[in-house]
Amino acid sequence: MKATIEYNSRKIQIDVSKPIDISIAIDPHKQAVNAWYIDDPKIFPQEFDDEKVLVSEGAVVNFNNIHFNPHSHITHTECVGHITEKIHSVNQNLKHYFFVAEVITVAPEFRDGDFVISQKQLQTALRNKKRDAVVIRTLPNLRSDKKGMRYSNTNPPYLLEETAIYLREKGIKHLLVDLPSVDKEKDGGELLAHNAFWNTAGEIRMDATITEFIYVSNKVNDGEYLLNLMIAPFENDATPSKPILYEILS
Repeated sequence: MKATIEYNSRKIQIDVSKPIDISIAIDPHKQAVNAWYIDDPKIFPQEFDDEKVLVSEGAVVNFNNIHFNPHSHITHTECVGHITEKIHSVNQNLKHYFFVAEVITVAPEFRDGDFVISQKQLQTALRNKKRDAVVIRTLPNLRSDKKGMRYSNTNPPYLLEETAIYLREKGIKHLLVDLPSVDKEKDGGELLAHNAFWNTAGEIRMDATITEFIYVSNKVNDGEYLLNLMIAPFENDATPSKPILYEILS
């Protein structure tokens, strides 16, 4: 089913029956992504008087608790409150949910013992394109790895500070990556890419977001898409999210 959306004075046609889900879900029955040195998430039934609230055990409803950390266990979207003393809420600062996004594929470069995403790589991919969001797919891109990787103590790829500055200066408001963080796993607390992207040393970009732990299938071509950045309404620095891409038909 085709729909036409007017976005920044531009008419964009998409097929709403063909969403491309780039989120990673919590599934306690499978090995899911995990980072930052904590246990796996848990989904379990509430108990009253030592009886589990499960239909299979005689209850009239299923009534589960979920214990998780958005930064460690699921696709999540965060705002600058992730790194500021005052905990700003992403739910309060993300006010719009549709954006024109560019999907790009990058093979991180090996520098000084780390795999990094450089400014030059993104300049080559984005050139003079004007986008609100950029979706970065890193290589290699095996589904089993991206959806089940145990990232703690693996020093995964990350963005250089120069790369985050470039994205900020280019006007990118929403950065989506298939990594546990845009920064190095252990950097002594500098968080150079986070700070640069949100411009914490200047006028803070309160409406800018970073989404981590996405997965973009190899079947999805690089190029321009309409992004629907859906978030759960948690008043927190980060919240589980479900980013959806739509191919732009015209």
